[in-house]
Amino acid sequence: SFAQALSACSSALSALPHLTRIMASAADLEPIYKAVSGSELTGEVEKDLAGHTTQGAHGVNYHHPSTGKEGSTFYMPCKSLLGEGALVGAVNQVKALGQKKALIVTDAVLVKVGAVKALTDVLDGAGMSYTIYDGCAPNPTIEQVDAGCKLLKDNGCDFVISFGGGSPHDCAKAISMLTTNGGSIKDYEGVDKSTKPMLPMVAVNTTAGTAAEMTRFCIITDDQRHVKMALVDWRLTPTLAVNDPLLMVGMPKGLTAATGMDALTHAIEAYLSTASNPITDANALHAIKLIATYLPQAVEDGKNMKARDMMAYAEFLAGMAFNSASLGYVHAMAHQLGGFYHAAHGVCNAVLLPVVQTYNAKYVPELFIDIAHAMGFTEVGQNSAKAVEVVLKSIKDLNKRLGIPPNIKALGAKPEDFEALAENAMKDACGLTNPHQPTKEEVIQLFRQAYEQQP
Repeated sequence: SFAQALSACSSALSALPHLTRIMASAADLEPIYKAVSGSELTGEVEKDLAGHTTQGAHGVNYHHPSTGKEGSTFYMPCKSLLGEGALVGAVNQVKALGQKKALIVTDAVLVKVGAVKALTDVLDGAGMSYTIYDGCAPNPTIEQVDAGCKLLKDNGCDFVISFGGGSPHDCAKAISMLTTNGGSIKDYEGVDKSTKPMLPMVAVNTTAGTAAEMTRFCIITDDQRHVKMALVDWRLTPTLAVNDPLLMVGMPKGLTAATGMDALTHAIEAYLSTASNPITDANALHAIKLIATYLPQAVEDGKNMKARDMMAYAEFLAGMAFNSASLGYVHAMAHQLGGFYHAAHGVCNAVLLPVVQTYNAKYVPELFIDIAHAMGFTEVGQNSAKAVEVVLKSIKDLNKRLGIPPNIKALGAKPEDFEALAENAMKDACGLTNPHQPTKEEVIQLFRQAYEQQP
């Protein structure tokens, strides 16, 4: 009976006096945690759990002091398909979205060389309707986004498929968001500015890479202001990401090198980020390990399927890292070079990477130990000075081996623009998590060093 059950519960509680004391003293805690904790319990919890200063060299704790009291968020697409044959495997997933007609966002070159046919053949076989928008150029602009939105509406498309590298993915994200949220894409510059979900989006990736197929980042160029706008919004995360290395075999050497160095920059900046955590650290370090091993192989022999496959995983891992930990001043500065001179993003990152990391190493040298180990230089042991030295030399040697230009002068940069470039870089959302915040004069000096550096 109910009375007997109540009596039994009372007997059990009286046999556990310490439990009633814990419940009674829970009033001292934050109200939200009263149900799951008590002062006796929390008093025993190690105070260092998240309130320490810095964890030091290894990914077994936090690198930096905790920035808040609300935890951290890890961002990922709902589904991701990876490995050889992933494009074919994605068909049923796309059909399961229940949409009627796709706008395929790509660029004219991928259409001309027949690469997009791999996607359209699969869609044709599945009986799915689509319209192709090939007006996306490298460093997509506001005007290209607006033109894509118009084509989508004129053709009655209800979801978007991006096909290519970072530019088509970013253009597609902007089209998907603008279609549902309205206004101008300039309204969404910054962090989490949208208020409605974007259209369902499938990102079919052909480079390794920007990781734009699986991140919440979107970079759109404003030609009027000569600025690359950074849109960082969890609603910009594609619904489905597809990474099939068979689609990457045709990448030319220069593109393989530039996109691979972009991925390496993602991993290093995410590892050093003030928002890093043990999950992003694991992603970043393994990405560095794979890239150091397989990027030279993929550049030297594009048909090396093991290298292509591992680079597809590496860029995805690096994306997982920076999608949640964010980036640093390499990207904050690279975006400005791209906006001013329309220079290739991955090349900008590669040229700036050793310069900015030389600056960062003055403040967090111990964090370069695990980076050095991931690159294969285990002989540095726990010596942070040696770790910094080998990491910086390795980046420079890799740039030279891959045929990356020696400096930003070769990318068309002009010293008279450095002040404006620095001002814009300091407004870029990517710079917020750099391990040390530079002054405007220091950023100008970094541009100057990148202008003058020699291989």
